[in-house]
Amino acid sequence: MKKLIGYSLLLLGFQSLMAQKAFTRKDTLQGGLRPERTCFDVLRYDLNIKIDPKTKTIIGYNDITFKPFENATAIQIDLFENMKVDSIVYNKRKLTYDREFNAVFINFPTPLLKDMPEQSIRFYYSGKPIIARRAPWDGGFVFSQDSNGKDWIGVAVQGTGASLWYPVKDSQSDEPDRGASIKVAVPNGLMNVSNGRFLGSEDLKNGYTRWDWEVKNPINTYDITVNIADYVHLHDNYKGLDLDYYVLRENEAKAKAHFEEVKPMMDCFQSKFGEYPFKEDGYKLVETSYLGMEHQSAVAYGNKYFKGYLGMDLSGTGIGLTFDYITIHESGHEWFGNSITTKDIADMWVHEGFTQYTEIVYVECTLGYEKAMQYANGLRMNVQNDRPIIGNYGVNSEGSGDMYPKGALLLNTLRHIVNDDAKWWKMILDYSNTFRHKIIDNETVIAFFNKESGMNLTPVFNQYLNKTTIPKLDLKTTKGKLEARWTNVEADFEMPVDIVLENKTIRIYPKSNWSSTDLKVKEINQVNILANKFYILTR
Repeated sequence: MKKLIGYSLLLLGFQSLMAQKAFTRKDTLQGGLRPERTCFDVLRYDLNIKIDPKTKTIIGYNDITFKPFENATAIQIDLFENMKVDSIVYNKRKLTYDREFNAVFINFPTPLLKDMPEQSIRFYYSGKPIIARRAPWDGGFVFSQDSNGKDWIGVAVQGTGASLWYPVKDSQSDEPDRGASIKVAVPNGLMNVSNGRFLGSEDLKNGYTRWDWEVKNPINTYDITVNIADYVHLHDNYKGLDLDYYVLRENEAKAKAHFEEVKPMMDCFQSKFGEYPFKEDGYKLVETSYLGMEHQSAVAYGNKYFKGYLGMDLSGTGIGLTFDYITIHESGHEWFGNSITTKDIADMWVHEGFTQYTEIVYVECTLGYEKAMQYANGLRMNVQNDRPIIGNYGVNSEGSGDMYPKGALLLNTLRHIVNDDAKWWKMILDYSNTFRHKIIDNETVIAFFNKESGMNLTPVFNQYLNKTTIPKLDLKTTKGKLEARWTNVEADFEMPVDIVLENKTIRIYPKSNWSSTDLKVKEINQVNILANKFYILTR
């Protein structure tokens, strides 16, 4: 029963357990890399909009600056089909376009050429964006009110697509290299908080005030956000990093004390993963009415100032109640998901597995190795092995929600395969720094860890990412010697594992067929398998 309870908690959280489905043309347009997408590189977005809480509408435009990669007569920009395209302007001329589902194919009067200088279009639009039923697990806007009856608005669109609320090249394969500006007009008396640095506000003399924000770094399109409320601003600076918190007025004192946890977290994460990747844009926590989301440099926080996950421990060990899950997990995404991004959401385990692993790392920084291993192994109860972690490529399809706990357990297993902590932490740091602000794929991750470890870890990655069976270690004695093998695995699978025999820790190297060791064993029960270091099944 405990396992089912733990799993249901995760199901209410960040897992995206999409049932297998037949993919459609719409899925391909959203998730694929058609020539109309690959022919250009986005350099910058400049978003300027007005949000009306009463009518729940958006009106405004996005200036899209881009550089042609290839000769083309049309490009694909995305905007959900329920939103209206008002006009698209290029060199002071309105362009024609064709719409197919959420894709807008913009036609140019003369061809774009690959050696052209950068170009820009202004995309005017308006409409009522989709309202989320259960943000952040389904995408959309959240229109709510605080305890004083003032509007409190947010948005979360990971997986669903940023084009739900603004025109954008809606693919993780392309981030605006030169960042973005987000200018949002909201009714007077409210504040909008978006990504990056606050540039100032302007009373528009029409009952609205525009709040201007600037992002210097490349940014995932699903990370671009708005947060509208009667916020109070708390500012701190820790070792040269600006820490800013935007919270409801009623929670000012509570937030000031609660967010002190950010400082030991930054010490831990920067020591293990390198410098905070968006120092130029600062670090923010912004209180939201939904649970949370890793919006770059403006992390959405809705954990109600509880420890754990809304006061619950997803590991079932008690250790998860020693820290605020949302603060730690969503901030971990600044390194893994925001700085290092996958070009296709089929590889989202690279975001979520590494980020759940940052929770284990934080526990080790604060409570030590043994507690970290307890927390890691507590996450096992949330693994369902329902389908592979890797999703379907080119159709905007994530893999199993096991990408969270199973991905983290895979990394914990790799650490113990490497069996050299100094080497392991250097690998993790080098991984974070090597791919800082880069877009990668699963094959790049595997190649990196193979090279840096000096081992062939590909069969291990394949087993945990592409299969739903967990390696099972079988042991037996033959003529007084220990024999071992892995079952539930592919024929080429091999992975070292540690056992304890006569109070000595010994490493053995089983394969998928029985192989003998030099260890003399009378009874199998003399052997203790160190399964807490490896995500495996035992007898």
